[in-house]
Amino acid sequence: MRVVSLVPSLTEAVAVTGPGLLAGITDWCSHPAGLTVPRIGGTKNPDTAAVVALRPDLVIANEEENRPADLDALRDAGLNVLVTEVRTLDQAFSELERVLTACALPEPDWLRESRAAWAALPPAPVGRPAIVPVWRRPWMVLGRDTFAGDLLARLGVRNVYAGHEERYPRVPPAELNASGAELVVLPDEPYRFTAADGPEAFPGLRAVLVDGRHLTWYGPSLAEAAGVLRAALR
Repeated sequence: MRVVSLVPSLTEAVAVTGPGLLAGITDWCSHPAGLTVPRIGGTKNPDTAAVVALRPDLVIANEEENRPADLDALRDAGLNVLVTEVRTLDQAFSELERVLTACALPEPDWLRESRAAWAALPPAPVGRPAIVPVWRRPWMVLGRDTFAGDLLARLGVRNVYAGHEERYPRVPPAELNASGAELVVLPDEPYRFTAADGPEAFPGLRAVLVDGRHLTWYGPSLAEAAGVLRAALR
């Protein structure tokens, strides 16, 4: 089977479970290290002609990370496109199963270990109210129905904007600082927040920098994400 992945986390899931299946990946696919697979552009601007030329048996995508127009172009070219939707941890597990089954791969150890790691978490107490920026210029934060938001809720982080009508609302810094939050969680993707770029915008709030792969990726990283994020947010 030949598989093209348009999603970095799914690239890692397939590469770790079925080495040799991947025929094409995006420029943003960074895990596992050392991938020597043809690159076909970004998640938002893939070279659809290059994907078609690779003659994959399956293209795996995500409804949030990839544009409908690109996926339609691949379907119009006769390709089989599997599109995942992941808004919760439970959805992540079920969609990973679906992708691996479509790739004719058995359930891997990392998926069993991921389920066990998250199931073993103690009940999360009601945590401090938090804001979770994902972009700057303009400022955007996690809103409703997001995978990262579900992970944080399981860890006791109460997202101030979890009830917002938008999934990734744009919120001015002044409003963020007046939101009643006591904590700001700053991942290093999609925007790369660092100790020198992000915390200074929220004076008086405890800032926690986290690995975006642990917070936003669904794949082998889930096995360690529960422990790593829990330790960072204590």
